[in-house]
Amino acid sequence: MNDTVEQQIDKLVQEHDIVLFMKGTPQFPQCGFSQRVAAILNSHGIAFAAVNVLLDPAVREGIKVYSDWPTIPQLYVKGEFIGGCDIVAEMEESGELAGLLAPFKADSA
Repeated sequence: MNDTVEQQIDKLVQEHDIVLFMKGTPQFPQCGFSQRVAAILNSHGIAFAAVNVLLDPAVREGIKVYSDWPTIPQLYVKGEFIGGCDIVAEMEESGELAGLLAPFKADSA
């Protein structure tokens, strides 16, 4: 990964409280795993930035290096890598995700 791509990814992760690197968009996901994570986030009623990795092969590969995680989607909260689909789904089922996302709900502001 070149420095420019790393800086671009780092900027996105730092600028947004919640950012999802996914295949497609929340409105038109291009893979089932991305669709599942976007749906989980939407079910919490929070705003999140979504980055469609299919638009830029450098970002698609770069995010895997950035996180040292081989798959997409990837969720970041407050600059911290949370995980991919399986981890987010497990956190959702255990209730841990609700606690993590609670500060970002529109009605808590």
